[in-house]
Amino acid sequence: MAIFAASATPIPLYDIYRRSDGLSYSDLSLTAVVYFVGAVTALLFFGRISNHLGRKPVTLLSFALAAVACVIFLDVDSATPLIIGRLLLGLSCGLASSTVTSYIVDNAPPALHWLAAAIVSCGGMIGLTLGALASGSLAEYGPYPEILCYLVILVVLAICTVLVMFSPETVKRTPGILASLRPRFSMPHADRRLYPVAACTFVATWALGGFYQAFGPSIAADQLGSQNALTAALVFSSFMLPSAVGGPLNKFLTPVNAQRIGMISFTLALGAILLSLKMSAIFLFLTTSALAGIAQGVTLTGSIRSLLADIAPQERAGVLSLIYATSYTGAAIPSFISGQLSHFMNLFQLAVCYAFLAGVGCLITLLFARSPHHEDVMTPVTHSSS
Repeated sequence: MAIFAASATPIPLYDIYRRSDGLSYSDLSLTAVVYFVGAVTALLFFGRISNHLGRKPVTLLSFALAAVACVIFLDVDSATPLIIGRLLLGLSCGLASSTVTSYIVDNAPPALHWLAAAIVSCGGMIGLTLGALASGSLAEYGPYPEILCYLVILVVLAICTVLVMFSPETVKRTPGILASLRPRFSMPHADRRLYPVAACTFVATWALGGFYQAFGPSIAADQLGSQNALTAALVFSSFMLPSAVGGPLNKFLTPVNAQRIGMISFTLALGAILLSLKMSAIFLFLTTSALAGIAQGVTLTGSIRSLLADIAPQERAGVLSLIYATSYTGAAIPSFISGQLSHFMNLFQLAVCYAFLAGVGCLITLLFARSPHHEDVMTPVTHSSS
C-alpha cells in the first residue's frame, strides 16, 4: 500500500507543474507511458528474481526505488525529473505486484486464510487512493505544496523498510537468477480463441486508467473548472478505487456475461463521462467515473476468469504474465498516442477518442466473446491500471 501510495503522490500536483514549470500535455502523457513501461519491465524480467535472491532484498529494493523517485520529485523544474521519477515508480510497483505480494502470501497467518488475498486484491487500489488524496490535501492546504507530500511518503517508506528488515525471510537463496530474467509467456491451445477478446477488454479499460493518470489534474482544471489539488486527487481516485468493487460482483455472473455486461456498462459510463465534461459538472463526472471503474473491475475479472478456466495450475504464471503484459502495453500505447494528439486536440477531444476505443472493444466483445469450457474459476479482484 505504501509503494502504490508513493506512485500516486505526484499525480495531484501535475496541474501545478503544468502551470509553474511549463509542462505540456505531451509531457504528462509521457509520464504515464514510462510508468507503465517500468511496471511491465519489472513484472516480465524481475517478477521471479525473488525466488532466487529472497523476498526481503527485492522488497527493500522496491522501497528504495520508490524513495529515490520521491527524492527526485523534491526538485521538479521540468519534465525530465518527473519522467525519470515515474519510471522508477513503475519499476517499484512492478516489483510490488510480484515480489511484495508473494511476501505477503508467504507470511499470511494460517488462521486468517482470507487476509492475504484481500490485501493482494485491494491493497494496490487502496494505496493509490490514499496516496492521491493525502498528496492533494497536503498540496492544497499544507505548507510547501510541491515538497511536503514527498517528505511524508518518504517517512512512511522508511517505517515500512524498518518493519520489513525485522521480518523473517521466507525463501532460501538458490542459483538460477539469470534464467529467471527470461520472460515466460504461455497461452494453452484451448484458451487461444478466448485471448483476442480478453485482450480487447484489457486494452480498452486500462487505456482509460492511463488517461486518468496523465490528465486527471488537467481535466479538473481545464474541463471542470477547479484548480484545487484535492479535486485533482478525487478525479484520479474516482476511477481507480471503484474498480476494486467490480471484481467481487463476478460471483453473480459467468465469465462471458461479465465481459459483455462489463463492457456495455463501461462504454455507457464513458458516454456519461463525456456529457459531464461537456457540462463541466464535477459531481456527475465523479459519479460516472466511479461507475466506469466498477465496470472495469467486472470486465477485467471476467476476462481473467475466462483465460484461467481451462488451464492447469502450473500454467497459470505464464498466462498471468501475458495478461499483465497485454494490460500494461494497452495502457502505455494509447497514452503515447494521446500525447502526440494533444498537440492539436483538447482534453475533451482526447476523451472522445478513448470513448471510441471503448466502443470498438465493446462491439468486439459482444460479437466474439465465448464461454470457456469450464466456468468455475473465481479470480480475486485484479490490479487496475496502477
